[in-house]
Amino acid sequence: MKQLIIISILSIFATIGCSQKNGGTSKMDKAKNPKIENYVKGKNYEKYSVATFAGGCFWCTEASFERINGVVDVISGYSGGRTEHPTYKEVCSETTGHAEAIQIYFDPAVITFDKLLDVFFVAHDPTQLNRQGNDIGESYRSAIYYQNEKQKETLDAKIIALNESTFNGKIVTEIKAFDEFWVAEEYHQNFYEINPRQSYVYNVSRPKVEKVVKTFKDILKPKYK
Repeated sequence: MKQLIIISILSIFATIGCSQKNGGTSKMDKAKNPKIENYVKGKNYEKYSVATFAGGCFWCTEASFERINGVVDVISGYSGGRTEHPTYKEVCSETTGHAEAIQIYFDPAVITFDKLLDVFFVAHDPTQLNRQGNDIGESYRSAIYYQNEKQKETLDAKIIALNESTFNGKIVTEIKAFDEFWVAEEYHQNFYEINPRQSYVYNVSRPKVEKVVKTFKDILKPKYK
């Protein structure tokens, strides 16, 4: 009987999708979600390099990259879509073309874009088209929005190498030039850290973050070692 109960509970958690998660509300819901350049204005981030990734639910990817040494800030938001100032509700409705994404500001003297790609391809499954597990839809697609040609050259080489060594030619990650990044509602920022016992975070996000921590022990920030 105990085994049946445990299996039933696990089955329920397994069907929890990112679009079903309840993150709360924010004053930002009633305002327009800003462009990233307006959101970071005055933070002196101009001296850092930028990477823009999409790998399913941004609660998971944001927390994974926040643990990497050399990463200065990770901001959750939306990229790769057709509309301006998209809201979480609109993106989850799969009508805007956006992916849940993260904008990473990093110090290239400490961590390279190439190494961030290594983390990216461990933090999610790049072989799943328009989904990550039970999170289904183009908003959960795997994507990299490169900032310049050097980044594109690096990621093209990385995908070729990983397709040969690890993924057997099955990587479906979308590769596009960066266009725009819209910052997600404030309650999504640092959600993993603020809500560690939230059901989706605990059962879906946490195993993904722990996988990154285990794989990249040598480049973690000291407080996560």
